[in-house]
Amino acid sequence: MRRLDTTSLLNAYRRGVFPMAESHDDPHLFLVDPEIRGILPLDGFHIPKRLARTVRQDRYEVTLNRAFTRVIEGCAAPAPGRENTWINPLITNLYGALHREGHAHSIEVWQEERLVGGLYGVAIGGAFFGESMFSRATDASKVALVHLVARLLREGFTLLDAQFHNPHLEQFGLIEIHRHDFRKDLTAALILDCTFDAPPLEMSGASALAIIESS
Repeated sequence: MRRLDTTSLLNAYRRGVFPMAESHDDPHLFLVDPEIRGILPLDGFHIPKRLARTVRQDRYEVTLNRAFTRVIEGCAAPAPGRENTWINPLITNLYGALHREGHAHSIEVWQEERLVGGLYGVAIGGAFFGESMFSRATDASKVALVHLVARLLREGFTLLDAQFHNPHLEQFGLIEIHRHDFRKDLTAALILDCTFDAPPLEMSGASALAIIESS
């Protein structure tokens, strides 16, 4: 496929498709348009009790857009059970450019000033397209996800795209919908005027839980 720039990439997301690579070492990208899409319903997001305790106790420091490049590098790095990833240098550079333009965002999880987890994705209108997450400490990526959902709810987002079915996300209420239904939800979300990085940029675990519980 022709080389993507940030404008064509955003237009791809607006059509409901997204790029991937075959592997970290693959120098090419291809666009994916799944027939069955995984999404996390924001109004039905479920938090396991043990995780809720971890979030409420603020065992980790959670920040927004403080270390985007390090988060995407963490997602691209090999890990036990995930020796290879689809995030190649082209994706790293492309999403870095999206971040500098204000469209791609990261949530970081820190423990004693060490980055131990996080996630990143793309925000357009009232839709957030989750791309990847990583964890180097217990529940770190899950804490990032809880804070992501709280921020999306607080700012009026209506769609959280998880792209594919993922057993790891079933505990949070992941559902699968057909491409046609996803595009209807996407169309409705894109007309909204939501701001992902609206202040305050950080919130406590208790605040995040309160937002989710009241939704």
